[in-house]
Amino acid sequence: MNTQSKTYTAPPTFYKKFERKDGNQDTTHYCPGCGHGHIHKYIAEALHDFGLQDRAIVISPVGCSVFAYYYIDAGNVQVAHGRSPAVATGLKRANPDAIVVGYQGDGDLAAIGGNEILQAANRGENYTVFFINNAIYGMTGGQMAPTTLIGQKSSTSPYGRSPFMGQPMKVAELMAQLDGPVYVERVGLFNAKQRTRAKKAIKKALQCQVEGKGFALVEVLAECPTHLGLSSVETEKWVETEMTKVFPLGLKKDLTDAKFPDFPRPAFAPEHLLEVLGASAQRSARAASGFPSHLARHDVSLKLAGAGGDGAQTAAMLICTAAINEGFDSTHIPSYGPESRGGTSYADVHVAEDEVLSPAAASPHILVAFNAPSLAKFASTVVPGGYVIYDSSTCHDVPHVAERVTVVGVPFTQVAADLGRTVVKNVVALGALQEATNLFPKETFLTAIRQALKEKCAMIPLNEEAFGWGARMVNGGRR
Repeated sequence: MNTQSKTYTAPPTFYKKFERKDGNQDTTHYCPGCGHGHIHKYIAEALHDFGLQDRAIVISPVGCSVFAYYYIDAGNVQVAHGRSPAVATGLKRANPDAIVVGYQGDGDLAAIGGNEILQAANRGENYTVFFINNAIYGMTGGQMAPTTLIGQKSSTSPYGRSPFMGQPMKVAELMAQLDGPVYVERVGLFNAKQRTRAKKAIKKALQCQVEGKGFALVEVLAECPTHLGLSSVETEKWVETEMTKVFPLGLKKDLTDAKFPDFPRPAFAPEHLLEVLGASAQRSARAASGFPSHLARHDVSLKLAGAGGDGAQTAAMLICTAAINEGFDSTHIPSYGPESRGGTSYADVHVAEDEVLSPAAASPHILVAFNAPSLAKFASTVVPGGYVIYDSSTCHDVPHVAERVTVVGVPFTQVAADLGRTVVKNVVALGALQEATNLFPKETFLTAIRQALKEKCAMIPLNEEAFGWGARMVNGGRR
């Protein structure tokens, strides 16, 4: 792919060398006869011809073309298998002036990413997709792909694909029948005439995006000599005689002459974002004198766990709100069981002095456990010197904990029941958390609770009382 003839000069969007860890190489990493090289070149040339290099973002897939960024000198984002459409949607909507190119293989797009590409196409997202169909999973060992032909052998269909395994998926036809796409075409690479058509189709698909017309997809029938066990010339012939029977070449949809409404542009004005979030520009009063470095130097991690309905997620959000009100960065990552009530539920929370670098809390400084299974599962993960705060109404056996871990049992459920509303047991837990750890001052938590209940003001006194009782019960429950 990078070996250039005397008459061909690569555009500046096309790297002249493939960068390997052991040094620059004049050769490509693709197998001899692979079709990816042609497609990379055509994309780079089109970006150059349109003057898009500084605006372009190519989304590299998982698969043989995972190193596309070594060939195309443009912006690049590497994504998980099948997730290119979701990332492309975010990139394009956040920056409509960017030229977003999704580059996906048949396993990436048609298998694991099948729903994502359908939804992006159906929405008519204004980006460009190049779908490489070589009828096989190339990089991972030659497994059967959604586009593998009937009778074609693969590592997972050693006797050939049968109708029982499903028919080959015709992606271009599938895309064309949706209302969202404006341009869909299938092209090949097996001779000079077809390569010229492929080059034109790639350029037209990018032009659709430049002109703001919407979703465009070009399916390219590409060669994979390695997994077919054929020579390069034999593979080209196979694509021409066998693949085109199932995947006929040609234009599938073209609405590029129609008039299209302008895509909405995002608004990043602070007042607009606050309105969307239902937040206020008014700064909350700060009660903390500084970051709670007595718990951790720059980043405190917490895990709140219980059964669905225990209120662990709400308590986690209140902690995040309290942290943000104090000017710290905070994250909340929820995890739910399959049941809305009675199933497992936990939340990982971080409070950082400057920025949370990883939102997971695999080894928390503080655990708040609402039931016995959660206490049994997570108590041992708390770091030395940390805190375990649990509901002694439901947990009677405390498992082994690390050295210097303070264990505090407070009857969250019983206190809430005595107050007449078991639903406030999570606020009882917050009161216990505040008293036991001094994560934030009392007023910081109460401010967050009042903010959360601004539409239910009648509930504020009960929640304040629940918080107070949670704090008062701490000293008698320390171990």
